[in-house]
Amino acid sequence: MSIDAKNILEALLSSLDSLEGVRPKEIPNIDLYMDQVTTFMDAELSSSKRYESDKILTKTMINNYAKNRLLPPPIKKKYTPEHMLLLIFIYYFKNILSITDIQTLLAPITERYFNKDNGYSMEDLYSEVYAMEKTEIEELKKDLLKKYEKSSQIFGSAPDEDQPFLHLFSFVCILSFDIYVKKQMLEQIVDELAKVQSANDTKGGKKEK
Repeated sequence: MSIDAKNILEALLSSLDSLEGVRPKEIPNIDLYMDQVTTFMDAELSSSKRYESDKILTKTMINNYAKNRLLPPPIKKKYTPEHMLLLIFIYYFKNILSITDIQTLLAPITERYFNKDNGYSMEDLYSEVYAMEKTEIEELKKDLLKKYEKSSQIFGSAPDEDQPFLHLFSFVCILSFDIYVKKQMLEQIVDELAKVQSANDTKGGKKEK
């Protein structure tokens, strides 16, 4: 088995360099019909597809998000720029969190900032997060290189012909472990948010009585 792990690493680093996402200024400042929303999302996030046939966003997905209260309903069948921002968050979160977890995470954001004039908007929130994520690219590259070097230093007693694949396998394992641990941490955070929201809902119910 011929494996060129260094080429794979270079491709990974290159993919991080080209990781752009949807820039705040690219969000349409007008309301869009559903077909326009799916077309925009497909164009802007196409680079994140693994396969050409993958779907970024469909009408069924949008309807399900609204049904599960991840997304406020459209206004006269149109989606505002704020809807678009929420859909972008949902797109990234759905790869690692359940629909219920995403609902828990976004509910306070929607309640506080969606279609609200309180001096701080959804656009402000998205811009801050986008800028923060862009600054993380170099740190991610350093971490990737560190994990690659660590994975290349084991299996010293394995047959020479097997080592390239085993080093790549160990690299996959260490990346997978990193994802597993961080996913566990995310779920713990969401569970704590759910407890707080439940307590607040209980207090609100008592006040109404």
